[in-house]
Amino acid sequence: MTSSPAKAATRRRYLWLGLGLALQLFAVGGRWDLPLAAWLFQIFLLRFLRTGRPWPGLVPVWLVGVAGGLFWAVQLAVPITPLVLVGVVVLGSAALVPFVVDRLLYGRLGAVGRLLAFPAALTAVAYLMGSFNPFGTAYGLLAVTQHDDLALLQVISVAGPYAIAFLIGAVATAANHVWEHGGSRPAVVVAAVLAAVIVGGQARLAFAHAASSPTVRVAGLNPSAAALGEARRLLGTEPTDLRAVSRIEAGTVRAASAVITRQLFDDTRKAAQSGAKIVFWSENAARIRAEDEPSFLAEAAALAREQGIYLNLAANVYLPAAPYGRDQTVLLGPDGKVLWTYQKHHPIPGLENYTPGRGPVPVVDTPYGRLSNVICYDADFPATMRVDADIMLVPGGDWPEMGRIHTKMASLRAIENGYALVRQDYNGSSQAFDHQGHVLSQQDTTPGDNPPWIVDVPTRGAVTPYRLAGDVFAWLCAAFTLGAIGAGVRRRSRPGGSLRTG
Repeated sequence: MTSSPAKAATRRRYLWLGLGLALQLFAVGGRWDLPLAAWLFQIFLLRFLRTGRPWPGLVPVWLVGVAGGLFWAVQLAVPITPLVLVGVVVLGSAALVPFVVDRLLYGRLGAVGRLLAFPAALTAVAYLMGSFNPFGTAYGLLAVTQHDDLALLQVISVAGPYAIAFLIGAVATAANHVWEHGGSRPAVVVAAVLAAVIVGGQARLAFAHAASSPTVRVAGLNPSAAALGEARRLLGTEPTDLRAVSRIEAGTVRAASAVITRQLFDDTRKAAQSGAKIVFWSENAARIRAEDEPSFLAEAAALAREQGIYLNLAANVYLPAAPYGRDQTVLLGPDGKVLWTYQKHHPIPGLENYTPGRGPVPVVDTPYGRLSNVICYDADFPATMRVDADIMLVPGGDWPEMGRIHTKMASLRAIENGYALVRQDYNGSSQAFDHQGHVLSQQDTTPGDNPPWIVDVPTRGAVTPYRLAGDVFAWLCAAFTLGAIGAGVRRRSRPGGSLRTG
């Protein structure tokens, strides 16, 4: 007995949904991303939605988004706390908005609106999620899935990181137009735009390379496993347990801190003697009591003067009361003077209780270009990273499942803003990138006992349109989306338009 056409159509619809789900799991900004999956999953989810009634179809697409968030957390070993679960549901709901716009307005718009409404809404939502939610772009930024395609990624130096979402969304709507109507004109237009982006990116890579720039030797350091182990033995607890350390006798904490500090100072001296002119430590490398901070800074300043280096200290300053710690960096010049003190602006929601830092990201003029600095998770907020610098130092502190992809995420900021970016990561992957995203050097830091990592970094960056203009492209997409919604509401044509149902 043969199946009816309606049952066959339903099976096809749920095949599209299944393909969309399977592909989306590998396009979330995680360890197991497949670049092609990011270009395909939305084609199938749109196909599923457009071949059925709107509201019953939107619920499973929302569940696909939530599943992607959970899979991201699992593969990166993010603790599944109540806050993370709430975040996954909220972000999954936000990711549904472009599909709602497409499904409800598609039949009410003209040819241009039908082609651009979905990618414009996708871009606007990505911008809002990346700018105004506490997770930043750590989850769901489609540009992260393309981190090895440098020719494509050069477009973010012009239009920002959310432009990749627009291109992927445009491919999805063009593919569905061909699927539904057989006409190739939208596909040709989108293919031409995508080709222009890639050719332009190749040209930028070929003709605007930073190789001719002078370089400076930069060294990154981590606390060693041996030093941390001895500090743990002295404290009787993890040095990272801020509340527990606050209850331990001052002399014991001072002795444990000294073990780590001695190793960091010794490695700093070795790096300087190997030619490093800029030395910086990974996030929270040193652990010191607030009362001991002046003597710690005095010793570090003497070392900077002795070796004639710029020394960017990264330390967790133990506090006697909540939040029990302060995540900060201090840059010392070759004369030992403090050039900046910076506190982490974006503590990780649910994992870090630090008081967020305030004020602009610091920039200091040096003989080696304009130096700047943020701390780890700060680099997941593109607006925070839009500064006029030549070299961006990013002390990081990760875990093995997160470290490698987190460093790749940070590399996008180098392309967007035209500076070299050096990320010294504890328990992950330390890497340096030039202003086009080329990897200059890298070190696997998961073993825990790494010698000082040294890399030669260009001292001159490039001025990018994105750094000057900011998220103008994203705002234009938001304006187009609102205009499309307004036009769709005014039109009295049948919702859903003339769509095929097979």
